[in-house]
Amino acid sequence: QVQLVESGGGLVQAGGSLRLSCAASGSIFSINTVAWYRQEPGQQRELVASITRGNSPSYADSVKGRFTISRDNAKNTVYLQMMSLKPEDTAVYYCNADVRSSRFTVSSNYWGQGTQVTVSS
Repeated sequence: QVQLVESGGGLVQAGGSLRLSCAASGSIFSINTVAWYRQEPGQQRELVASITRGNSPSYADSVKGRFTISRDNAKNTVYLQMMSLKPEDTAVYYCNADVRSSRFTVSSNYWGQGTQVTVSS
């Protein structure tokens, strides 16, 4: 089994910065694409950014130029550096990862429990 634990959320003023972390633990052979999603109350979960195992990032238009996704494969951790935060970035942020538990298995998809980011105006 694999666990994803997000951390780094909190309350910040508009224009401020936060760095989210997503640490994977458990039975891990390799971690493929990892993504950050966010969800506001009553809204659908939306993709914010993703990064492949080969470190190729992708961003939603709403965060391009402000957010940076990165990964440390040695630590099984993915980061989301968020800068120039806006009130509309307020949401619960979730980590999602495709993980292979062994060389003999295909990857499975996992979600973290989420971390709240609140940006005040």
